[in-house]
Amino acid sequence: MSDVLLPRLQAVDWQDRERRHQERAARVADPYLDRRSRGVRHPVEDFLFTYYNQKPGQLLRWHPGAGVVLAGAAAAGRATWKYYTADDDGVRVDVHRFTAERREAVDFARLILARTAARPAQFGCFGLHEWAMAYRSAVHGVRHEYLRLRLGTAGTDDVVEQSRIRCTHFDAFRFYAPEAVPLNEHAPTRETQRDLEQPGCLHANMDLYKWAYKLTPLLPSELVMDCFELSWRIRTMDMRASPYDLSDWGYAPIAIETAEGKAEYVRLQRGFAEESQALRAQLLDHLERALAGS
Repeated sequence: MSDVLLPRLQAVDWQDRERRHQERAARVADPYLDRRSRGVRHPVEDFLFTYYNQKPGQLLRWHPGAGVVLAGAAAAGRATWKYYTADDDGVRVDVHRFTAERREAVDFARLILARTAARPAQFGCFGLHEWAMAYRSAVHGVRHEYLRLRLGTAGTDDVVEQSRIRCTHFDAFRFYAPEAVPLNEHAPTRETQRDLEQPGCLHANMDLYKWAYKLTPLLPSELVMDCFELSWRIRTMDMRASPYDLSDWGYAPIAIETAEGKAEYVRLQRGFAEESQALRAQLLDHLERALAGS
C-alpha cells in the first residue's frame, strides 16, 4: 500500500468524525456501564456487551478503516495501536499485517458474509429458538433466571410441542434444552454454519456486528456502529417474541403463539432481512477493497 496514494484526512476532519462516533457509541455504552456498576441487569440492552466479545471501550474507539491516512500530530499516538503504522504522510491501518496475522478470521468472515448474502431469506421460524431454550424449564430452570415466563412453564412447553421448529443458526441451537434438540428440523453445527446461515435469521443478522468488530480496524467505525445499532433493534424484537414477560421493562410482547403475532414477527423479520443485506454488501465491499490494497 505504500506505493498507492491514499486519501489523507486532516486533523480537523478526522477528529470531528472521532468525536461524533464516540458520542454515538456512548449513548449505548454509558448506560450499560452504569448498570453494571450498580449490579443491575437489562434483558435487551446488555446483550450486545455480554454475549459478544467487544468491550464498551473498544466500541468507543474510532477507526477510519483501511486505506485512509490520518494527518497531524494528534495522530502520532495511534502508531502504537495494534495494526497501525506510521510514515512521513501520517498514520494508517497496517492492512498487510492484519491480514497476515488474522487470515483465518478474515477468510471465515468473508465466506460467511458472502454465502449468507447469496441465499434466499426464510421467514417461517417465528423466533421459536428462544422458546426451545426455555423448554422443560420445570426440569432445567429458566435460562434467564431473573425473568418470568409470559405463559408459564406449561404454556411455554405447549407452544414448543405444537410448533414446527426450524432454526438454522448454530449459536441459537446450541442453547436449546436437551429435549428440544430433536424437535428442530435442522441440526446446525459450527462446521455447517457456512451452509445454513440465511438472511432471514435474526441471529445471523445480529452477528453482522460480530463480523464487523472482528474485522476492526479494517472497517470504518461508522459502519461497525451501523451493524451494532441494527443488532440492538433486532435483539429488541427477538426478546419481545420470546417466552419471557418483559412488561417491567416496557416491552409489549409479540405473541408468536397467535396468528396475529406470527404476522407481526414476519413483517419485522422481512424488514431486518432487507437492512442486513444492505449492510452485508457494505461489509464485503470494504473488506474486498482492503484486501485488494494489501
